Amino acid sequence: MRNNTLINLGLAILRIVPSAFMLTHGYPKLMNLINGNTEFANPFGIGQAPSLFLAVVAEFVCPLLMIIGFKTRWAAIPTAITMFVAGFIIHGADSFGGNKEKALLYLVVFVVIMLLGPGKYSVDRK
Repeated sequence: MRNNTLINLGLAILRIVPSAFMLTHGYPKLMNLINGNTEFANPFGIGQAPSLFLAVVAEFVCPLLMIIGFKTRWAAIPTAITMFVAGFIIHGADSFGGNKEKALLYLVVFVVIMLLGPGKYSVDRK
């Protein structure tokens, strides 16, 4: 394989796998929102329902866009912001490990996706 092919394959894996994992966090939130259960953290004082809606966009809608590689850099921004909030605000007082560590790992991955873009194997490149 040529070096460019490996780079683009790596970018696809970096984009698709963490986004698919993120769906496992976003889907339950989406189901809560659909079912009217809006109990959720409210770190910025905008209300539980709006906070939950923003988390659903960042953890479900945006990862779907990243999986197919559509508006990838833009889609990575809300997810990275949400992981920043989770890591430094929601789990800020927690010890490093568990949910805090997971949020920070996701944050790094989505920042890298923002910086590098989706690669050749994406809707953005068609």
